[in-house]
Amino acid sequence: MRFPVAILTFLFVLLLLVAGCGGGQQSETPAKNGPATKAEAPAETTPAQAAEAGEQEATVAIINSAGERVPVRVEIANTPAEREQGLMGRTELAEDAGMLFVFSREGTGAFWMKDTLIPLSIAYIDAGGRIVDIQDMQPLDETPHPPAAPYRYALEVNQGFFAQRGIEVGNTLEKPG
Repeated sequence: MRFPVAILTFLFVLLLLVAGCGGGQQSETPAKNGPATKAEAPAETTPAQAAEAGEQEATVAIINSAGERVPVRVEIANTPAEREQGLMGRTELAEDAGMLFVFSREGTGAFWMKDTLIPLSIAYIDAGGRIVDIQDMQPLDETPHPPAAPYRYALEVNQGFFAQRGIEVGNTLEKPG
């Protein structure tokens, strides 16, 4: 029995989508990104400003539970390819650095640690900049980590970063100026 080319093409595309979506991740494929190339930390900005400007790096600040500013140097992952690669294959991440995944709209897709070699913590952040969930994730674990609420941004940092700096659910990204 022969299948029409259109059906085979559809099945191939469907297979690619399923294989690349990371176990139930948001349709805008959250995942990981390649290494930073800039030596200097950029000026602080909001995630939306950085993404709209097409920046690959930025510094954002979180206001923690004590009202302190906690700056984080981030690599911006705002394309499907950047989100899919994310922090995969990395063996280290600077203490004050992370990766910020930026989506065009809020969603509830889960993240996982496929091919990610370092332990990470993830903060899911809504469109208003409020942290709605924080979870720890273990290297190479393909267990999905769904958020407790819809998010527009996800921030991955070294495991323990948030706890060590008093950052909790309900804290917010600072909006400069």
